[in-house]
This record gives sequence, structure tokens and C-alpha cells, in this order.
Amino acid sequence: MSELANITGYHAHIYFDSTTLKQAEALCLRAKTEMGTTMGTVHQKPVGPHTEWSCLLTFPPEKIAEMLPWLILNRNGLTVFLHPETGDNLADHTEHVVWLGESKPLKTEMFLPG
Repeated sequence: MSELANITGYHAHIYFDSTTLKQAEALCLRAKTEMGTTMGTVHQKPVGPHTEWSCLLTFPPEKIAEMLPWLILNRNGLTVFLHPETGDNLADHTEHVVWLGESKPLKTEMFLPG
């Protein structure tokens, strides 16, 4: 079985700060309406392993070929952290990642056993 079969979806985390909040909200709403992604909460604080404010976009595996170029062309300077969902949170947040823009530190120790 192909390793690709283990990908159940993708997460695109749009990072922003107080000066780019409106820009990030607009991008996430466009992704929802134009691309059919699911849009999560616009977090104005670090959440989970993320050390930056972020908004989550989720989409199914078959949309990656469409979403990646869309994000590249429409992120307008915002950082995007993109990763698959394979069931291995540590690998998904460290080994299987794509950064669009400046990479940011993550708090991945939350995914370590014990």
C-alpha cells in the first residue's frame, strides 16, 4: 500500500500578528469561499504547537494539487505552515511539512510519548 494512502487530509495554518490580522482573516475567508476549505477559529494567541497566532484551513487529500499553488499565489507575504494528517502528529509537524514564507518554531514536545 502506498504511503500516500495514509494521508487523510491536510492542515494549512495561516500565521499572522496584530498588524496582519485583517489580511489573514481575508485570506482564510477567500480559501473557504473560493476553494471550499474548512476554516477554523482565528486564534489571536498561540494554540497547540504553534508559537504564533494562526487560523487553520483543512482540506481533503485530493485538493492538495489545487490548494498548494493557490496558497503560494495568494498568501501575500503571510507565513503558511502546511502538513498532512497521517495519524503521526510528531512526524506531521516536523518531517512532513511545507513552509511558505518564513519558518517559525513549533512546540512539538507535546507530541512526544510520556
